[in-house]
Amino acid sequence: MTVPGAFDTTEFRSSNGAVFHNAAAAWKDGKTGAGQTIAIVDSGIDTATPELAGRITASRDFALSEGASRAPGDLVGGTHGTQVAMIAAGARNGTGTLGIAYDANILGLRVDSKGSCGGTCEFAPGPVAEAVRFAADNGAKVINISMTYGSAMSGMNAAVAYAVGKGAVVVIAAGNDGQESPSAFVTDIQSAGGANVIVAGSVDANGNISAFSTRAGTTRNIYLAALGQALVDPLNSGAKISGTSFSAPQISGAIALLAQEFPSMTGAELVDILLRTAHDAGAAGTDAIYGRGILDIARAMAPVGTATIAGTGNVVPLNSLSGVGSEAMGDALAGPASLETVILDEYRRAFSMDIGRGMRSATLVPRLHNALSGETRMMAGASEKASLAFTVRANGAGGVQVWSEALRLSQDDARQAQVLAARVALRLSPGTQVAFGFADSANGLAAQMRGAQSPAFFVAQDATTEEGFHADDRVSLALRRQLGPWGLTVGAESGRIVSGAPLVLDQTRGGGRTRDGMSRFGVVLDRHWGAVDMAFGASWLNENRTVLGARFSEAFGGKGADSVTLDGRVGWQFAPSWRLAGAWRESWTMARSAGLIADGSQLRSRAWSIDLSRNRVFGQSDSIALRIAQPMRVEKGQLRLDMPVSYDYATQTAGFGTRALNLAPNGREIMGELAWSGRLFAGRASASVFYRRDPGHYAQLPDDKGVALRWTTGF
Repeated sequence: MTVPGAFDTTEFRSSNGAVFHNAAAAWKDGKTGAGQTIAIVDSGIDTATPELAGRITASRDFALSEGASRAPGDLVGGTHGTQVAMIAAGARNGTGTLGIAYDANILGLRVDSKGSCGGTCEFAPGPVAEAVRFAADNGAKVINISMTYGSAMSGMNAAVAYAVGKGAVVVIAAGNDGQESPSAFVTDIQSAGGANVIVAGSVDANGNISAFSTRAGTTRNIYLAALGQALVDPLNSGAKISGTSFSAPQISGAIALLAQEFPSMTGAELVDILLRTAHDAGAAGTDAIYGRGILDIARAMAPVGTATIAGTGNVVPLNSLSGVGSEAMGDALAGPASLETVILDEYRRAFSMDIGRGMRSATLVPRLHNALSGETRMMAGASEKASLAFTVRANGAGGVQVWSEALRLSQDDARQAQVLAARVALRLSPGTQVAFGFADSANGLAAQMRGAQSPAFFVAQDATTEEGFHADDRVSLALRRQLGPWGLTVGAESGRIVSGAPLVLDQTRGGGRTRDGMSRFGVVLDRHWGAVDMAFGASWLNENRTVLGARFSEAFGGKGADSVTLDGRVGWQFAPSWRLAGAWRESWTMARSAGLIADGSQLRSRAWSIDLSRNRVFGQSDSIALRIAQPMRVEKGQLRLDMPVSYDYATQTAGFGTRALNLAPNGREIMGELAWSGRLFAGRASASVFYRRDPGHYAQLPDDKGVALRWTTGF
């Protein structure tokens, strides 16, 4: 992991336990064990050491009642208890090593009946049980027992049960005899303490179980390994020490860090978090050697399980994107968008999370590639009362292309009727027509029925076809009625909006682009005045889940959006072979207020195009055209979010504030395309030269330019 510069010191690098277990992940957020008490039930501690100065709240020798004759401090050659205490909570003072919870308080409770634990310690049952009770009565959040005992110890069950009843966690060393299961002393403590007990085993620097370490065996469900082999000796940084005795205090220190950060959590919850977030080792899952795995403090300090937005219950996608913009939003979400909020994990721990960093802009549209890719077969037929046109994929490929160019018939048909996909049109009476489309828009049907003329381009689109997002599975219907010189067309369509990029980052989990329902209803009024034709339309778009194609995670609780769109198109045949046309689309989108999305979330979008075309350039059947256009772009607007910005553990309530997410891009795509089409040899040829500035409305992308050639023939 990356270590913050403030902690990347010689003292930290010498503390191989803290490095190995990612303790700096807690320290960087100010979690150092301050205010928490760790009881060291051991051989006593050196109360004069500067590594623990000012943080020893009590030091007592419980073995004096057994006839031991000594001072209460570990000053007569014994070092074991002092080493354990310093591994758990040695000071961050720039020298030697530092402990996992370097600001925690220490209870030094001596229980060895004779010896100094520099050699062989012996522990009397009575003092150990008394020390455990004393620790519980004096505020110890975690009780560290780095000792072994061959059999059950009288009075321990009751003492451990008493301490657990007061909320303490008991961490006990598994032992150094390399056995398959810990001794009865350990299993008795497990039985008495239940979910508040952790058994500590030892691994080496490579994460392999130490040869001397007792394995998990019958305690596998509460067994957690920590670095206990060749640990840097806190009393002599030039030496190494080994044993499960030194694994245990690292786990105790981790409990102190968690307890400081989340003071309302129970001891059982603190234990469960460490066990659930352990790095898996050995056989997959819980096993008889490594138990639950190896201590990982960074993972323990992060959200565990299903996380929700505080105060809402809405699930937060920790492994997914929180939102994807649409094509009309360009690079609006490409930079860091700060949306700090409060989330709760499965243990109702509150975390600050910037969900803006989990957003991204839509994938750039490869317009030319999609226009030319794929082999198609095109068929059409017409009579005075009916016409149909459809396209099939000639190579049998079944892949789906995002933003694929609509399947076209020949260039002549495209120029005459803008046939884009499967379509059937019927003339019910001299003044009434009806049309049905599949994978086609109602706007395209309306254009066909009024006989609209439009040049065919590879890249640049007519403004009145721009939506700012991609939709598939369209089904459309349009009805046109001629009312004197005016034509009136009403249309409707339904389809699914495809997200601009996959929402799930880990594609191995089966994630991909989402598809959400949409429907549109509209009306178009058109008329011809000699060489001038015009069409004006209005439509209403209903998005079930998206906002102008942008898709946000379920945590936002959004309910979609409504858009009102105005279209205008004017054409002028100013000379026998020359035509000038302009198209414009303006849209207003209102996100529905629901979940985190607040009132006032509005967008204004625009697209425009200008065409100049000439027929019969080199012959009777060719044409050339120039189009300058801006694809649909959000000109201004934002998503207003009512988000939790604070959390009170005492009342378990969240405080809310309003945040704004800008959805207008910095870039502005302007494209130009010069296209020619005509008969060549036994088929039809098309050629194009195009230029795109700020492609996809991305200001930082290089301009896109190219040349395209296509030749088609019938058979």
